[in-house]
Amino acid sequence: MTEAATRNPDIGAALPKPPRDVLPILLPLIVMAVAFPLVGSTSSWVTLTLAGLAMGMMIFTMASGLTLIFGLMDVLNFGHGAFVAVGAYVATLALAPLTLWTGADSLGLNIAALAVAMVAATLVSGVLGFAFERVLIVPVYGQHLKQILVTVGGLIVAEQTLYALFGPQQIPLTMPVALQGSIIFGDIAIERYRLFTVVVGLVVLIGLSLTLNRTRIGLLIRAGVENREMVEALGYRIERLVVGVFMAGSALAGLGGVLWAFYRGQVHASMGANTMVLTLIVIIIGGLGSVGGCFLGAILIALVDNYAGFLAPKVALVSNIAVMVAVLAWRPRGLYPAAGR
Repeated sequence: MTEAATRNPDIGAALPKPPRDVLPILLPLIVMAVAFPLVGSTSSWVTLTLAGLAMGMMIFTMASGLTLIFGLMDVLNFGHGAFVAVGAYVATLALAPLTLWTGADSLGLNIAALAVAMVAATLVSGVLGFAFERVLIVPVYGQHLKQILVTVGGLIVAEQTLYALFGPQQIPLTMPVALQGSIIFGDIAIERYRLFTVVVGLVVLIGLSLTLNRTRIGLLIRAGVENREMVEALGYRIERLVVGVFMAGSALAGLGGVLWAFYRGQVHASMGANTMVLTLIVIIIGGLGSVGGCFLGAILIALVDNYAGFLAPKVALVSNIAVMVAVLAWRPRGLYPAAGR
């Protein structure tokens, strides 16, 4: 051994690196491969696959905030769907004076109108998330059963408030002109709006990944998941970070509500409650507290739902539960569970 090596030993090189678990990443590809011969037509398979990816991005946007909140705060927020509905209603109000933009045959104006609606939805949902956390969550930290009861009550109150303000009727939400219709490649038809949702979902995924893995805030979040007391002992105000994470999770739910409302073509007060079961299934499949697992779970659920809806519509009604049961039988803690969950 040389003198330089003795003075500067490479300690990191002596530590074995944990094997990379890639099998969960292959699951969506396996589902695509299995579905191809069953669908039979290449054009139908491509259309269904792209539709599933777009749907998965929308589900991921809604569910990512919920898994982020649980990952850091250990809070079971069953009221998360309230922010989905609030985001959809805020977007509807924001788009009302922008009919000239949404009705113009200009992609730039249409995207600008959607950007205004999405920014408004995320801001309002984030602010309401702050109030929700301060009023309802603070008294029940560390008490999961009470968290479930309190947040379900918050969801019911929010839903009834929306009924009182906007009525029980479904409000139609018209797609901007430039995002209507499909792009045709031979026999393959790709809806423009689905491509838009894929882009938004990827932006959310990349943004969360960079924030959690490349910034000081992300380092503190991940450290807080592992050992909250240690972070506080180092002099960081973990409470402020927790509030910020809850606001960010609520804002993502509002953004997802905008995407989901355009996908469904309507807004109604119960849409938040209707999406709660779906988002819970996704974060359970992915592993509670795991953003990457949430993404894979959303894509997996959406692909299976689209393929099953084409091949056997009755099976599609229970496909989400079937996927969850199969994944949990294989990995009881989900695909990529966060440490300690």
